Amino acid sequence: MVSLTTERLLLRGSNEDDIDPLAAMNADPEVMRYIGDGSVSPLDRDRTAAGIARAQREWEERGFGMLSVVVRETGQFAGWVALTVPTFLPEILPAVEIGWRLSRRHWGVGYATEAAGALLRFGLIDCGLDRVVSIRHVDNLRSKRVMDKIGMRFGLETVVPAHGRPVAVHEITRADFDASEMTTRHV
Repeated sequence: MVSLTTERLLLRGSNEDDIDPLAAMNADPEVMRYIGDGSVSPLDRDRTAAGIARAQREWEERGFGMLSVVVRETGQFAGWVALTVPTFLPEILPAVEIGWRLSRRHWGVGYATEAAGALLRFGLIDCGLDRVVSIRHVDNLRSKRVMDKIGMRFGLETVVPAHGRPVAVHEITRADFDASEMTTRHV
C-alpha cells in the first residue's frame, strides 16, 4: 500500500485509529446525504472495521484502493479517498472509480480536490490506468466541482439499478490527464 503527500495532506493506508472517526463521519446525515439510496445507514464500529479490512485486501488484490486523508499540520483524520471498481453500476464496467468522503468540518477548504488530484495522478500514472470515472448523485454539486477541478468531464446520466437514484458519471483518460499536465507545466 502506498502513502502520498500533498501540500497539506497525508494520504495513507487506513488503520485501527481511523475506525472511530470514520464511523462518526459515516453517521452524519449531511455527509451521507447523497450516498447509496439516500437513507442514512450509520456504520457501527464493527462494520467500519470490516470496511477498512476490505479496503486493505483491495490494495493487495488490485494495487489500489482506499487511503485515509490526514491533515498534516494537525494529524487529524479528515476522511478518505479511494480508487475502486464501481460494481454497483454495471453499465459502465470495466471501469475504475475515484471517490472521496470527508467529515463536514473539513469541507470547503479544498481537501477533497487536493486528495482526489493526488490519487487520480497515482491511478493514471503509477498504476497505468487508461481511464478513471467518478460517480455522483445528480444533485451533489460539491462533488461536481471537485470533478471539474481535477479535470474530469461529464460522460452520462443514468440510474443505479439497486435503488434507482439518478447519477452523473464523469471521466478522464490518461491522454487527457497527460495533456492537462503539459499545459499546466508550460503556463
